[in-house]
Amino acid sequence: MAAGIDPVLVGFVVIMLVFVFGIYLLVRRTLLSLREGYDRGKR
Repeated sequence: MAAGIDPVLVGFVVIMLVFVFGIYLLVRRTLLSLREGYDRGKR
């Protein structure tokens, strides 16, 4: 590991990336479900 890189900072960045990715998946799933329900309601 390169000198000068704080492991706490690396861990914090990894946690933030996982959090953002999780929010993205939640929003994507919600929008897909809404669209599916809307399409089903039109029929």
